[in-house]
Amino acid sequence: MTDPAYFEDLYRTDPDPWRLDTAPYEERKRALTLASLPRPRYARAFEPACARGQITALLAERCDELVALDPVEAALERVRGRDLAGVSVRRGTIPDDWPAGTFDLVVLSEVLYFLTAEQRARCAELTVASLRPDGHVVAVHWRHSFTEAASVPDEAHVDLHTSALRPVSGYLDDDVRLEVLERA
Repeated sequence: MTDPAYFEDLYRTDPDPWRLDTAPYEERKRALTLASLPRPRYARAFEPACARGQITALLAERCDELVALDPVEAALERVRGRDLAGVSVRRGTIPDDWPAGTFDLVVLSEVLYFLTAEQRARCAELTVASLRPDGHVVAVHWRHSFTEAASVPDEAHVDLHTSALRPVSGYLDDDVRLEVLERA
């Protein structure tokens, strides 16, 4: 995984290093992510790499319980400050700190390309193992290469394409790749 110190340094120098609150790409990605959800409501969801909680806040409106995970305490303070009902905020990384239990929604947004091939494969295993029979996985990522990525962005979803998961829907343009998958 990209060294968590990299993310800590980003937040130390800028409270919104990716312009999550203001970038048109981020606003569009959030809208696409929420519009892609096959159901209006989920019982229990997991969002690793929740950052400052922009998608977390939107997911909280559609989930009874949501586990939000991020390695950066400064980002988690922002999520906690949102005071979101039903949201459990935890510090950690995937795959090492994958939460116990099952989920009917796993949202992998802008995280997989920071992982090594081995870590992505392990995340795919954990996703399948923790996904309820009627659950969904949403994977959404920026498509452009950048130095800090541990893998090519367009290849970030490859490990999710297993015999255990099948595509439900997707969206692709020059900037973003979004896929919704369910148990096969």
